[in-house]
Amino acid sequence: MKSLIAASLLVFSTTTVAANLGDLDYITEVYPPFNYEERGELKGIAVDFLEAATKAAGDPVSRDQVKIQPWARGYATALSEPNTVLFSTTRTDEREDKFKWVGPITDTKIVVWAPKSKGISIDSAGDFANYKVGVVRDDVGEHLLRSMGVDEGALRLSPKADLLAKQLAAGRVDMWAYEENVSAFIMSQNNIDTSKFEVVHVLDESQLYYSFSKNTPDSYVEKLQAGIDQATADGTLDEIKSKYK
Repeated sequence: MKSLIAASLLVFSTTTVAANLGDLDYITEVYPPFNYEERGELKGIAVDFLEAATKAAGDPVSRDQVKIQPWARGYATALSEPNTVLFSTTRTDEREDKFKWVGPITDTKIVVWAPKSKGISIDSAGDFANYKVGVVRDDVGEHLLRSMGVDEGALRLSPKADLLAKQLAAGRVDMWAYEENVSAFIMSQNNIDTSKFEVVHVLDESQLYYSFSKNTPDSYVEKLQAGIDQATADGTLDEIKSKYK
């Protein structure tokens, strides 16, 4: 009888800890070169790495299983819905306890762009007061500016980064706070001459991660992390990054 009970408990335990990565909901945004859509296909460093890492974990997830949403909507979903993975997410102190983190994917720098012609100099939060600063709603740029005490009246919120790039070029905002490589990529995509703009302030240097909703079981988190560790150690991540240079 004891052996029968033990066997039953083992089966139950195995069932409860089983983590099928394909059962999770994956959400991303247009954030090139890390994640973006081109001719109907999802591409980017983080997208390729997700496929490689889940394959290394023995539980492949296809890019076709990833949904593209505006950042604010995806961020809200990851905060409220179970078994949700949002990427690429900058890991910050303000966000640390809101998610479970898997990664890193790569280094990231959040900066503030401005036209060179304006001669803008930023040394403190108060220096933003006389300008209009474009930010994507719920993006790390907005969070960082708010955390440093930038006045609400200086912020101009938008659902999409490409809209802010166009507003910066047209002079409708004075500055734009966003990830450095991504913003330069977006400006180039929109035929905006990046040589006419400069970084006037660095808000943060961090890393990009896959962020799991807090109520996702740790077994999923540990499984993807193991795959990421393997795909990083064997050089797969470096190969992926080289494709997007």
